[in-house]
Amino acid sequence: MFETLSERLGGVFDRLTGRGVLSERDVDEALREVRVALLEADVALPVVKTAVAKIREQAVGESVIKSVSPGQQVIKIVNDALVEMLGGNAEDPTESQLNLAVTPPAVILMAGLQGSGKTTTSGKLARYLKQRERKRVMLASLDTRRPAAMEQLASLAQQVEVDSLPIVTGQDAVKIAKRALDAARLGGYDVLILDTAGRTTLDEEMMSEVAEVAAVAKPIETLLVADSLTGQDAVRTAEAFHSRLPLTGLVLTRIDGDGRGGAALSMRSVTGLPIKFLGTSEKIDGLDAFDAKRLAGRILGQGDVVSLVEKAAQDLDKDKAEKMAKKMAKGQFDLDDLSDHLGQMQKLGGLGGIAALLPGAANIKKQMAAANLDDKVIVRQRAIISSMTQKERRKPELLNASRRRRIAVGAGVDVADVNRLMKMHKQMAGMMKKLGRNGGKGWKSLMGNMPSPDQMGDMSQEMPADMSKVPNMDQLMKQMPKGAGSLPGMPGGGLPGLPGFRKK
Repeated sequence: MFETLSERLGGVFDRLTGRGVLSERDVDEALREVRVALLEADVALPVVKTAVAKIREQAVGESVIKSVSPGQQVIKIVNDALVEMLGGNAEDPTESQLNLAVTPPAVILMAGLQGSGKTTTSGKLARYLKQRERKRVMLASLDTRRPAAMEQLASLAQQVEVDSLPIVTGQDAVKIAKRALDAARLGGYDVLILDTAGRTTLDEEMMSEVAEVAAVAKPIETLLVADSLTGQDAVRTAEAFHSRLPLTGLVLTRIDGDGRGGAALSMRSVTGLPIKFLGTSEKIDGLDAFDAKRLAGRILGQGDVVSLVEKAAQDLDKDKAEKMAKKMAKGQFDLDDLSDHLGQMQKLGGLGGIAALLPGAANIKKQMAAANLDDKVIVRQRAIISSMTQKERRKPELLNASRRRRIAVGAGVDVADVNRLMKMHKQMAGMMKKLGRNGGKGWKSLMGNMPSPDQMGDMSQEMPADMSKVPNMDQLMKQMPKGAGSLPGMPGGGLPGLPGFRKK
């Protein structure tokens, strides 16, 4: 969603960091472009004016103009302004988190217009609370108007393995809410999520019904689900709901869309409500807790490696990863291991999903497009491995020319694709053997130099005062051991974790 804004801001900052000294005129020219970039991204005009004024006040100061790296200092100031715009500098740092510290059941009321993704978000939130917070959750649909709305929520509940309120026809929303409260209390549930009815447009009947349900249910959290692709209409919707309901937070859906992203940047400033979650995909696991500092880092091309580490910890098969680690420590790496490795990359969102969280995401995606690389590469490689027999996967040296032709036909690819995969495996297996020598001392040395997840979290909390000390992607690449962390064998050798990715 923020790609266009990231590209525009990246162009401005490239010009700033290319100069050894910045004058006040240079800063003013850059801020003009920042202002235009924010307005083109559909950020509300009052928000843009306030942000640019604060940035200029700090950017023309003596500490920046006479800094060793003034361009980097301006980037830090813009980063801080974005964080503040998104609500990251609020007095209460926990306001963007759900308040569940009440006598169970904690009631969460979901409100919003029809089509904003309210029902799907209710299912995603139930999964999030069950897996991340270890809560016992019940879902209840109060939508008596939209056809099959109740059945849809029941299906989502089954998918995420939580309970849903049994459907009883003929009851209105208030009666269903009362029945859900009784069932949640008797059933010993920690959280009750109420999915209310929506409309295509705001109307008095809908607002009155939601207000009546809120009066009965007394929710601890009332979340407005808004479609971020609707731009400033989402802001107006939030203001209208907030005037009738005591909203406690916002959930912005379709943040992965190709919209301009201004609604996400404007919501907090205009409504005063914290953004609590972002809907990152259509998948049932596509819901992320909102973090202003991380989102600002993504917009400015700093990446979000901490989120990538967290996602890996949640999504990857720990038992399988431990078995693979033991084999790698012994220098063993067969084609089954390679297939598992590629499968884990798919779980992390594929090449595109991983690239989006790395520093310099915009440039990485451009290079991937230029190299004609996408997630189909991983699918194709796994298909090739699946076309092999078990014996061939364990002993790749058996793959002579005739076997490779058979495998290519079975996978629907060219023999050249099979050869590239085999070359990639050979290089990776060779790297594993080197690291596994002398009782795995190579792995211990490599892992010993890596920061822990806690250290990575500390590193991501805020940008340092002296931005000249922050290594860019080129510097990071030079520090990496030759061949470590990449998937060689495809054109270019690869950036960390991105097969066949040519570094330009």
